[in-house]
Amino acid sequence: MIQILLVDDHPSVMEGTKMILEQEGDMKVTLANSADEVLEMVSSHSFDVMLFDLHIADVNGIDLAKQVLTMNADAIILIYTGYEFTNKFNLMIESGIFGFISKTTNREQLITAVRCALRGEVILPWTLVKQLRKVPPKGLEINDEQATSMISKREHEMLTEIAKGKSNKEIAEIVLMSQRSLEYSLTNLFQKLNVKSRIEAAIKAKRLGILKESDFTNSL
Repeated sequence: MIQILLVDDHPSVMEGTKMILEQEGDMKVTLANSADEVLEMVSSHSFDVMLFDLHIADVNGIDLAKQVLTMNADAIILIYTGYEFTNKFNLMIESGIFGFISKTTNREQLITAVRCALRGEVILPWTLVKQLRKVPPKGLEINDEQATSMISKREHEMLTEIAKGKSNKEIAEIVLMSQRSLEYSLTNLFQKLNVKSRIEAAIKAKRLGILKESDFTNSL
């Protein structure tokens, strides 16, 4: 029996995914919804595959994976998320995670990804593969042209709201994500633009033509 640990803080997602996996007949799914619960389970049980949500209530899924991998370097961990994850690819590779699965994937794709991971293989969504050519190797500076092409639609929306002077809390409500998730997304956005703050991001986005003068409530 394939033992799977599914970590998510959305009960309906957990139950639905558990049902899909266990319909295979040779898969048994254990559920967890917090970092403490995961670390306790991993210390006392052996799992063949682990599926971690990218944004759990009390921890980032990649950070949790790093903690688990320090306990068991051979752990097979997949990030299972409903968020955009293109800009997390390098973090995934560096952390030792096997890959990403979107929560919008169908049953066949989910089962295939789990079985491939068990064989030491990884399946990446085609949308991610197409983006990889835009991600510069680690250690190389992102130039302006690359930065512009790497900005997603949601990140553009964040920049627009920053230019309007909206707070992180207000922006999180507008783009329909938690404030914690927004802060992670802003950190990745700042890395793409090679800036360290919201105001620097807005100024550079304006210089690159990502934002227009009319996007700003007050000129920066």
